[in-house]
Amino acid sequence: MYRIFRMKEQARLSFRAAPHTSGETAVKLKDYVEAETIEAASTYEAWELLRATERPLQVGDILEGELGGIKICKYIGFDDAKWILPEVKQEPVLMEAVAPTADAPAAKL
Repeated sequence: MYRIFRMKEQARLSFRAAPHTSGETAVKLKDYVEAETIEAASTYEAWELLRATERPLQVGDILEGELGGIKICKYIGFDDAKWILPEVKQEPVLMEAVAPTADAPAAKL
């Protein structure tokens, strides 16, 4: 079973114009819309099954396997890809002023 992620059209224009790179492709979830699922033995079988439908896979679309591995459709076939996770912004931690105790000496300035 594969989940299909369709690349948004604005991102697809940039992706199609970019030079081909080898190796794992880093992709952003914000550039995709989760569409549907398809049952197939391999990514190429999924591509073949979808080719005969109204919504075939296009360059930039992603197939995500049940185990989480993702493949991106390129002009030359499928390449490995990985999701770029958004950076989690943490709130700054404010240090509270701690009053000295009888056991601890006061800090000298």
